[in-house]
Amino acid sequence: MKVISSTGNPELATVHVGELEDRSRIEFCESVQPPKKRNEKWVNIISTMVGCPVGCKMCDAGGGFVRFLTAQEMQEQINYLGSQTFLDDQVHLEGKIPSKVWKIQLARMGEPTLNPHVLEFLRELGEKGHENLVISLSTVGPSACAPFIQELKKLKDAYFQGKFQLQFSIHTTDDEARRRIIPIRGLILPEIAALGRQFRSPGDRKITLNFIVMKDVPIDADRIARLFDPENFLIKLTPLNPTYRAQYHKIQPGFDPERPASIQGLVSEFESKGFETILSIGEMEENQIGSNCGQYLESLNRSA
Repeated sequence: MKVISSTGNPELATVHVGELEDRSRIEFCESVQPPKKRNEKWVNIISTMVGCPVGCKMCDAGGGFVRFLTAQEMQEQINYLGSQTFLDDQVHLEGKIPSKVWKIQLARMGEPTLNPHVLEFLRELGEKGHENLVISLSTVGPSACAPFIQELKKLKDAYFQGKFQLQFSIHTTDDEARRRIIPIRGLILPEIAALGRQFRSPGDRKITLNFIVMKDVPIDADRIARLFDPENFLIKLTPLNPTYRAQYHKIQPGFDPERPASIQGLVSEFESKGFETILSIGEMEENQIGSNCGQYLESLNRSA
């Protein structure tokens, strides 16, 4: 892999575009989460596909699907980030990362549960025994993902007990709206609830239900409470990022991230039903960097 372009702020997030041997391009990034420093927590967000076959209406990584990435191509993203970030530190040559928490998110370009090479990649990481490593995998829940998640559970139990975050990005509780926003045949909410409960073992982190909050897209806390239990699931509410696809589809934000009080009513609804609720608002500078999924590569392609 050859990195052909990079952008960002080293104190926040840096996004890279890599060109593979077949000339296809992927996007990956590294970031910190202020006020934590890089030696406290370092985050890698990598791609699992060239493009993505799902085509979510607000995600620039969607469309233009080419192929799955191999386990080696996923590892190359990690290797590059380590070599650049810890340039003056020799420990990365041994495959070690000198951060208290090293988090790898499989959440950049691609729906990871559709790529069987993701399991191979995670198995190889697990066998290396990184004590500081936390894995996060985000899925929209394609209808055929259950066998993948069942195999993922075996890997999680073997290598990442208590250090694995599984996230279902469902975005709305309205079935018809969900089909519009996520135009792929997917699991219905009761199936996600059952699969999540099966996945979680004692001592594991709770399963995350992620909602990008969008105007006129329903989020019904009562329905979530009927289907999901606070013992196994938590809620994450995320602002809509200003992606090219969101603008094209005329999708508007459901709240102003610079005024968190505007979403406090929904936060309180979930909390009243016993759910741990995270309002996940990043730094506004990330929108200028283009560190939202697929945004920098899309910008690069448009300027070519």
